[in-house]
Amino acid sequence: MTTHVAVATAETRLADGWRSTVGRKALVAVSGLVLWAWVIAHLFGNLTLYCGPEAADGYAAALRRIPAALWAVRAVLVAAAVVHVTGVVSLARAGRAARPRHASAAILDAAAVASRAARVGGILLLLFVAAHVLHLTFGVLHPAFAPGRVHANVVAGLQRGWVAAFYLAGAALVGLHLFHGLWASARSLGVRPEAAPTRRRPAIAIVAAVVAAGFASIPIGVLAGWLR
Repeated sequence: MTTHVAVATAETRLADGWRSTVGRKALVAVSGLVLWAWVIAHLFGNLTLYCGPEAADGYAAALRRIPAALWAVRAVLVAAAVVHVTGVVSLARAGRAARPRHASAAILDAAAVASRAARVGGILLLLFVAAHVLHLTFGVLHPAFAPGRVHANVVAGLQRGWVAAFYLAGAALVGLHLFHGLWASARSLGVRPEAAPTRRRPAIAIVAAVVAAGFASIPIGVLAGWLR
């Protein structure tokens, strides 16, 4: 009985939070942080490719040894993605509805360019993630896909220049979206003092650049022959 009451209370709080702009921004921020935690974990998994086929394939096999845990993580990620995307779309619509109709184009551009760029980048990032999953998880348009052979699949799949370029573009999108997401999340959750932007922006930029460089190193490594 206590569990049902707790669940109902949590659902009520989430619903109340969703109805307010501040609450939606907080939910977008929290769901974004969940997704970025997974991105960091995924990056560390990718870096096992530099340790050879045994390490990379073993890491992937270890993730599949507990199917219930793997599917639980996937469910959390899907839920976070749905909340994040839905929240961003809802906030964008609310922003357009609240925008003065007769405001000058210069003012509107100055105020909205960052959020518009982030939304466009988010859409492109979603498309990249979908293509990446199809390519290296299911073997779509892969020249020599072999289930379970992660290292071989990555090396064979990224040897074509245009495919490697696609993954480099994806790495750039990850870095840009991470930069904007961390910056916006700190403000939405109230943990970024207004007096500290000049100090924190470079730190966030460095984190985003390091993550982007880590992902970009994989296609570069394949093309350069570091991964074979």
